[in-house]
Amino acid sequence: MNRIKYFFASALFLIGAMAIAQEEGEAKPEREPGHYNQSKFKQLYEEFSTPNTYRSASGAPGPDYYQQQADYVMDIELDDKNAKIYGEETITYHNNSPDDLEFLWVQLDQNVRAKDSKSPLRNGNGVNIAYTAGNFTQTYITEPFDGGFNIEFVKDANGRPLSYTINQTMMRVNIPQALKSGEKVSFSIKWWYNIPDHTVNRARSGFEYFAKDGNRAYVIAQFFPRMAVYSDVEGWQNHQFWGSGEFALPFGNYDVNITVPADHVLDATGVLQNRDEVFSKEMMKRYKAAKKSYDKPVVIVTQAEAEAAEKGFSEKKKTWKFKATNVRDYGFATSRKFVWDMQAVKIGGKDVMAVSLYPKEGNPLWEEQSTKAVVQTLKTYSKHTFDYPYHKAISVHAKNQGMEYPMICWNYGRPNEDGTYSDRTKYGMISVIIHEVGHNFFPMIVNSDERQWGWMDEGLDTFMQYLAEQEFGRNNPDVIAPNEKYPSRRGEAAKIVPYMGGDQSHISPIMSNPENVYQLGPNAYGKPATALNILRETIMGPELFDHAFKTYAQRWKFKHPTPEDFFRTMEDASAVDLDWFWRSWFYTTDYVDIGVKGVKKYYVTNEPTAEMKKYMEDRNLSESDFPPLVYLAEEDSDDFMPELKGKSPTETSQNLKEFMMDNMTEAERTQVKEPKYFYEITFDKPGGIPMPLIVEYTYADGTTESVTYPPEIWRKNDDEVRRVISSQKELVGIVIDPKLETADIDTTNNAWPKKEEKSDFENFKENIKG
Repeated sequence: MNRIKYFFASALFLIGAMAIAQEEGEAKPEREPGHYNQSKFKQLYEEFSTPNTYRSASGAPGPDYYQQQADYVMDIELDDKNAKIYGEETITYHNNSPDDLEFLWVQLDQNVRAKDSKSPLRNGNGVNIAYTAGNFTQTYITEPFDGGFNIEFVKDANGRPLSYTINQTMMRVNIPQALKSGEKVSFSIKWWYNIPDHTVNRARSGFEYFAKDGNRAYVIAQFFPRMAVYSDVEGWQNHQFWGSGEFALPFGNYDVNITVPADHVLDATGVLQNRDEVFSKEMMKRYKAAKKSYDKPVVIVTQAEAEAAEKGFSEKKKTWKFKATNVRDYGFATSRKFVWDMQAVKIGGKDVMAVSLYPKEGNPLWEEQSTKAVVQTLKTYSKHTFDYPYHKAISVHAKNQGMEYPMICWNYGRPNEDGTYSDRTKYGMISVIIHEVGHNFFPMIVNSDERQWGWMDEGLDTFMQYLAEQEFGRNNPDVIAPNEKYPSRRGEAAKIVPYMGGDQSHISPIMSNPENVYQLGPNAYGKPATALNILRETIMGPELFDHAFKTYAQRWKFKHPTPEDFFRTMEDASAVDLDWFWRSWFYTTDYVDIGVKGVKKYYVTNEPTAEMKKYMEDRNLSESDFPPLVYLAEEDSDDFMPELKGKSPTETSQNLKEFMMDNMTEAERTQVKEPKYFYEITFDKPGGIPMPLIVEYTYADGTTESVTYPPEIWRKNDDEVRRVISSQKELVGIVIDPKLETADIDTTNNAWPKKEEKSDFENFKENIKG
């Protein structure tokens, strides 16, 4: 072994021995018992279920994965005069599970609005700080709305009554004999209910009444008794519907006839079967043109035609017939007030119709932007997941609404009466349309359990919404100037800081049931969307993330994934260990806070430092027991010698110079850049979430260097870590997370030298002077 190899081998041995001694000595930081076991880098085995034949360890469906199917044949009639809806449905339920089912569970979500509903009694908040007049009236003065289902009968396929038990929003149908694995059963339900005014109490479904012309616009969903999910994870998912936790539904085929006043226009989930009967000749002509229009919408029903229809109030009826294949739910919208436009968009080699329905009150904003937003959503989401599989996507204008169903959704955004509107109204409308149309992908196709895991649809959709909004901004210079960025409300790291740094008593982990959180918007929408955006942009990189995310979407389209299926797939398809990330962001309420704790300057010397002398003294060793060594002496320590300042390593360490001379050729020596400055930087982490350590170093000559240390830098010390910088240039500044990529809640500790920030009072005084 030549001298240089001997030197480095000996030095490495020495450094390792000293490191072990430090860990074993009294200088080791105090840790609470079990600290390592609480490490964010601990494997998630305790949190995850054991993989099985239904759901594999990779996050993909297993060889025995199954899901049930529920098919519906429905005849629906809407009574516009009395705001009631009547229906009779036949459900055919296919038991694809390995289990024999003793009974069936049906969801009655409208019962959340029954007079005897327990939903209004579940909160214990006391007196509010303030009330709107409408909210005060509804809470304390108005008689409760009677909106629950009225079940007229439940019968078997032969017309014989079936016994049933209603427990709030769930109905157990007692079948006479167990439904065996592989069998199916059919039964019928007849029902009706009073349709609520959705503008009064923010119902997800209902009507808006327009006093000026006496009409109603209906957006109807959760309107029929629907089968609950039976799965390998939950068995029957028969958790009550309280209002916040949304829906869990099986896929199936729908054959639906909807009867409404003859002067209404209507659209719904599914393929319209009798277009020639319900469309006028002029509407058919426009529809055929729309199917070939890829650059702008074609108006099927004009505003002038809608305004004329508002005066009619036909006594006649018209039935619209639809068929839908492999959908998990059903919704429709109907009114004589609707303007209707459509545009074709190419998705994966086939044409999809982007559709908008809106009353004149929505114009001019809706005719300008709604269908354009639908088109962008279909393109962006399809690119990142899978080609949109249905033949249309409908955006319906409804005051204060934002709800989603297969192929159709309701969206807010209304101009002033004179047609003017603010940027806030415009961007709010575009964003909600992107979000609700995007829900076709999550959860209408990637069919997660919203009743349990609100973030699995809202969070993933809000993340995708951010990507679609940014693309909308880039692709529509008439809406967003080329030098501007779409003002997304959620997605960027800095947007979630106020929530994550807020009152911990009002924050819940993302992995919480939607009914059990204080701030559902930040919890289920904002935080998971931000986490995924950080994961894509800062931790994994777009290439790895996009492949893994698309893998998840394609594995679980038209299936029922769980959170673990998502977590496992993202790791399986990327080779990135993310246990620390899921644990930190999804299972805790911890926050990000990383800072510069201190900087020490060192000089090279061949004289043993005080620390080395103590090490040798403790072990009864002398310098002769080691090969020639080079030391770094801290500038402000007892080891520092003033004559060393400013000198290069070869000037201060004859040993190092000799090694270079003896073991390198002349050509090799000319390539060596000898560092003049050595710094030890201590980074600390007051926050609980480990993140990549993104550092920008600034040198005296004005140059900068950016270094991203992986999150694993925190794996052995959750409090602080130290890095040594060797440089030919003097270090004059350090900034952590200079582009605000990590959602750091406190940036006052992110810089060295520490930046003096003005107090709120000082800023207030300056504003007063200004």
